[in-house]
Amino acid sequence: MGREKILDEILKRKVVAVLRIKEEEKLKKVIEAINKGGISVVEITMTVPNAIQLIEKMSKELDKNILLGVGSVLNKSIAEDAIKAGAKYVVSPVLKKEIIEASHKHDVPVMPGCFTPTEIQTAYEFGADIIKVFPADVVGMAFFKAILAPLPHLKLMPTGGVSLTNAGDWLKAGACAVGIGSALLDKKAIQEGNYSKLTENAATIMKSISVSINN
Repeated sequence: MGREKILDEILKRKVVAVLRIKEEEKLKKVIEAINKGGISVVEITMTVPNAIQLIEKMSKELDKNILLGVGSVLNKSIAEDAIKAGAKYVVSPVLKKEIIEASHKHDVPVMPGCFTPTEIQTAYEFGADIIKVFPADVVGMAFFKAILAPLPHLKLMPTGGVSLTNAGDWLKAGACAVGIGSALLDKKAIQEGNYSKLTENAATIMKSISVSINN
């Protein structure tokens, strides 16, 4: 699956789950649980110990329907290592041209993190496939509407501020997809092995999105 196809799937599936789970056994169960609830685009961040090895292992063991990516990427070498390990897309909290170029060289989409209108437009001009507005909770949904009025060509994805029930509202504000972490991945449920709670959370988010799309 090449860059354009992967991007199409992300845009179609609408939700990117941001995972910072350190335990390998729990990580796999969490991914499988949220997949049951309808979320099949997952990002393992580089803040997780041995993230590259986990990506390699998960890419071989998980259902092929699941799109596994890498997050918190800060330079091109990390991007390339993760892609070689099996990451299907690259997410960064910052804007660096070298990360975009490295990702595209390996035919995968990239989502740099941006905050200001100038940064966002610069990311677009560098070739970013989706622009992650981060931290989105600081600027809110009104910011998306304001940015997209003069710059309707942009594909924006909020990370931060997305809850189980407002994902659809972000899409109505102009987001092409949403990134979500702690609101989806209930720490207590994970500690207790209550993975059905995560499936329920995922289904709640997908319902919010379905209502938004159909209204």
